[in-house]
Amino acid sequence: MRRTLTMAVVAAALLVPGGPLPVAEAEAGSVAAPVAAGRWSAREAQSFWTAERMASAAPLPPVPPGLADPELPEPPEPAEPAEPAEPAEPAETVPVATPTPVVTGLPAPSATPATTPTPTPTPTPTAVATPTRAPSPPAPAPLPAPARPAVPRLPALTPGIGQNFDGTPVAGRMFLVKGGGTYFCSASVVSSPGRDLVLTAAHCLLGSDTQQVAFVPQYTRAKPQPYGMFPVLRDAGGHSRIWIDPRYRSQGVDRAATLDVAFAQVGPDARGFPVEAVVGGNRLKTGAGYAHARVTLIGYPASAARPRVCVNRTTKFTSADARIPGSFLRIDCTGYPGGTSGGPFLTGYDARTGSGDVVGVIGGWKTGGDKADTSYSSYFGADIRKLYEKAVAGAKARR
Repeated sequence: MRRTLTMAVVAAALLVPGGPLPVAEAEAGSVAAPVAAGRWSAREAQSFWTAERMASAAPLPPVPPGLADPELPEPPEPAEPAEPAEPAEPAETVPVATPTPVVTGLPAPSATPATTPTPTPTPTPTAVATPTRAPSPPAPAPLPAPARPAVPRLPALTPGIGQNFDGTPVAGRMFLVKGGGTYFCSASVVSSPGRDLVLTAAHCLLGSDTQQVAFVPQYTRAKPQPYGMFPVLRDAGGHSRIWIDPRYRSQGVDRAATLDVAFAQVGPDARGFPVEAVVGGNRLKTGAGYAHARVTLIGYPASAARPRVCVNRTTKFTSADARIPGSFLRIDCTGYPGGTSGGPFLTGYDARTGSGDVVGVIGGWKTGGDKADTSYSSYFGADIRKLYEKAVAGAKARR
């Protein structure tokens, strides 16, 4: 978000004046070498994103309003199925002469016929040893299914008043490296056929230098990886597999503020499980309108050790600024500065599963708002539905 984050910026400046944030386990002022293009597994992500590095990450700095993202290659569309090969002509059958059977065990012919035939003894059959096959090694036992995550109870909430809490498994921090610094935004799992998509704000993931991206569900400083880490996958060229509307990249964060939404494909955790199988997911809801009587807002504010939750109604906000055209969802909730960008707007929140219907993410107008007590979201309409379907198809092609 474009909130000034005075305290957060000052804190970051105190760490490394005028430069990137420090990196744990590295020499002062240095940044760990990036992982090779195309390689970025859960184990590599966990090795890079140590608890110390995650704790030192800062909210993503504001994106300059006139900056257009350099064109990046879009993730490939699913390949068209290959035409079935013509069936091969059947091979001609060559007749094979049937050999005359040879009968054994009969007396040899004699030149002088015998008056009384001599009985032929019945040959004793020779036992033939049956070859024994070595037993096949037992198949490896399948991994046990992930245990159902424990969902912390929400604190008693007063509409419009944000409170820090222990989080929910479907929401977390999205960590990334940009320009040599370590940063984070908020994100959440969105249900998909492949069970491997995460939703956040587009302005969080802009830039060809956005690298080492990983999603950590229910991150808190006390428990930095309660459900593991899920790396945002890369293509062969080393680009993260992220879907952002091309108009947002080309027109910039203001002119295309109504498209401030991104989907990212994450790989499995270190045990091989997809993210949705581990923590569940929110259901994407589009075309639901702007006004909702009760929305649960979750995000990770600035340097707070835990995420923040708030409930309130949303209203329709239409921008009067010609530089930022469009209409947006608006919610008044206290204490949502930088770092909360990408956090979900949830309707129908289920306290048992910790999930709901996601109708927005913090972003959009002024990349989420210019005041910490009022947040905005791009409207989830037909454009966002198409972007989701494109991500689903592209993620399927990658698997």
